[in-house]
Amino acid sequence: MILKGIIPALLYVFLCASAGYAIDLGGITKYFNSAKTAAGSITKAARPISDEEEYYVGRAVAAKILGTYQLLGNIELTWYVNLVGKTITLSSDKPFTYGGYHFGVLDTDEVNAFACPGGTILITKGMIKTMRSEDELAAVLAHEVAHISKRDGIGAISSSRWTEALTVIGSEAAKTYGPSDVSKLVGIFEGSIDDVFKTLVVNGYGKSQELAADASALQYLEKSGYNPAALDDFLKHLSEIGQTSGGGITKTHPGTPDRIKNISGKLPSVTIDPQALQKRTVRFSTVLK
Repeated sequence: MILKGIIPALLYVFLCASAGYAIDLGGITKYFNSAKTAAGSITKAARPISDEEEYYVGRAVAAKILGTYQLLGNIELTWYVNLVGKTITLSSDKPFTYGGYHFGVLDTDEVNAFACPGGTILITKGMIKTMRSEDELAAVLAHEVAHISKRDGIGAISSSRWTEALTVIGSEAAKTYGPSDVSKLVGIFEGSIDDVFKTLVVNGYGKSQELAADASALQYLEKSGYNPAALDDFLKHLSEIGQTSGGGITKTHPGTPDRIKNISGKLPSVTIDPQALQKRTVRFSTVLK
């Protein structure tokens, strides 16, 4: 909306300059240059968060999560989760990010997974223990990759907070940052981290975001050769063992029945190679034993 306002203003200045150059070309040029400077500042203040900025926000969010949960010191399992996860990312809407995708396993029996902006995905040991196959692991990771592809995490940052940050960064006076500028930016950055952390760990994404992530996960699973029905199977299994949404750590997702209902009828029709499925299941059991 701001840009829509400044463009006619620039056009007006340009037309005035064209019409009045014989009268006061130097004065009009001064106003034109001022308008260009203002347009540049407003453009910077209105731009979205870049991939590089998203990456650094995501790293800080991951660090904050790791202040609560420790990483599991199981190199083989971590390598395996990265192998499955990166296979999924190649079939996602965003195969590559600024800093790449990284998957970690949290040493807790709580059942959950977190997609930090920029490509860091953390899944709990408790979540993996509830799974029965590699395809179910792929299904959960596909759901988290979808959140990153859709930039759901970065979208949790208050728009007013980001606009305030860009106003400081984009103003000419901020080319040399004084102590007050740095202090203000640090405060804004910390606030942005808190916005994302609260969404991931405390409040959860909105219901529409979670259901959209499930729908995208089905497509990622199909494209990467996994069985899309594994997501449906896993959600039903969670319900059977009492790990449904609505309380505890699983409150970060909408109700499991809602998620099952959402993907029913959306499952892609695929032909699953039973031998390949068996090999994946054996590989999963071998790593998890």
